Amino acid sequence: MASTFTATAVPATLDPLVEPADALTAEEVERYSRHLIIPEIGTLGQRRLKNARVLVIGAGGLGSPALLYLAAAGVGTLGIIDDDAVDLSNLQRQVIHGVADVGRSKIESARDSIAALNPLVDVRLHNVRLDASNALELFAEYDLILDGADNFATRYLVNDAAAILGKPYVWGSIFRFDGQVSVFWEKHGPSYRDLYPEAPPAGSVPSCGEGGVFGMLCAAVGSLMVTEAVKLITGVGRSLLGRVALFDALGGSWREIKVARDPAAERITELTDYEAFCGIVPEEATAKENTVTATQLATMLASRTAGLKDFDLVDVREPGEHDIVRIDGSVLIPQGRILAGEAWTELPQDKDIVFHCKAGTRSAAVLAAARKAGYQRVSHLDGGILAWVREVEPGKPVY
Repeated sequence: MASTFTATAVPATLDPLVEPADALTAEEVERYSRHLIIPEIGTLGQRRLKNARVLVIGAGGLGSPALLYLAAAGVGTLGIIDDDAVDLSNLQRQVIHGVADVGRSKIESARDSIAALNPLVDVRLHNVRLDASNALELFAEYDLILDGADNFATRYLVNDAAAILGKPYVWGSIFRFDGQVSVFWEKHGPSYRDLYPEAPPAGSVPSCGEGGVFGMLCAAVGSLMVTEAVKLITGVGRSLLGRVALFDALGGSWREIKVARDPAAERITELTDYEAFCGIVPEEATAKENTVTATQLATMLASRTAGLKDFDLVDVREPGEHDIVRIDGSVLIPQGRILAGEAWTELPQDKDIVFHCKAGTRSAAVLAAARKAGYQRVSHLDGGILAWVREVEPGKPVY
C-alpha cells in the first residue's frame, strides 16, 4: 500500500489556505466564542473559516458528521455532492438524516439539518453524480474538498481533479471497524496515487453496503477529517499530508504510516475513464442474454423443483448478508473466492449457473470472470436479491 520511494520533504507547516473575512458580527462572536479564546484559532482563524468554501463529496457515513462539524465550526460555504436518497438502512450511521427524511434527497435532508444547526452557513447543493465531465468545474468553486466517497473510481477522480486544479483535499475511508484519514496535495506532497498506485481488482474490496461498517466509526473518522480541514484553512498545527492515520475501532488504537511522493510519477494533466481504470464491468458485459429477471428465476426454480430443469444458483455475497436474507435453493460462494481463483472447482462448466448478489454489481463481475475463464452457460440475476424481494418474496427483509 504505502510507497517505498525516497521521501520528498513535506512542509512541517503550511500557510493558511483561506484569506480572512471581514470582522465577525456580535452573533458570530458569541456563537464561536470557544474557538476565539483558543490562541491558535482566535478571531483571525475564525474569520478564515467564515470565508472558506468547502466541498463535501457524499452526505453519507463520513459526510454526515463532517458536514455537521464543518457547519458548527463556522465554515462559511458548504457544498454537498450526492445524488442518492435517504434509506432506512442509512440511519445506523448517517446521523445528519432522521426517520422523517427516509425517501428524501440526501442533500436536501443535509441542508435542513445544517440550517437547524447553523443558519449562518451558505449551503450549495449539487444533485449530481461526480464524474470526469463535471469534477473540474465543481472543484473550481471551492478552496478545499473532503472526499467521503465509498468507491475507488471516485477516489481516483477526486485525486486527479484536485491535482489538476492545485487544490488540497482531505480523504477518509471506512470499512467494518477500520478507518483511514489523510491529506493529499500534489503541490506540497504525495497524492492518493502514491498511496495506491494501482486500483485493487474490481470486486475484491467489498463496499460498506456489502461488508458492513461499525456505525460509530463514521464519527471518529469524519471528525478527524474536519480537524484536518480546519487546520488547513487556518494554517495551524501539522497536517496529515505525507501521513495516513489508521484507526482500529475494535482494538481502540490509532497508528500512522508515512507515504511519499513517487519522484518518477508523471504529472496529472487530464482526467480519464475511472471505471475502466478500476476494472469495473461495463454494461455490455451484462447484456440481456447474460441476465435473468427475478420473475424468470422464480420460474426456473419452480421447474428445478419439479425436476424439469437443472442449474446452480450461486450467491456471491458475504456470509453475513446470506444470514440476513437468501433465496431458497441457492449455494453461497463469496465473490472473493471466485475472483481469487479458489472456487472454480466448485462451479461445473457443463451445467447452467446463475450468479446473484445484493444488487447485481458483484454478480456481474463474477459473470465476467467466469466467461473469461471459459464458462459459457452462465448468467446473473438482474437487480440481485433486492429485485427478488421486491418482485417475488416481498415479505423477506432487505438491508
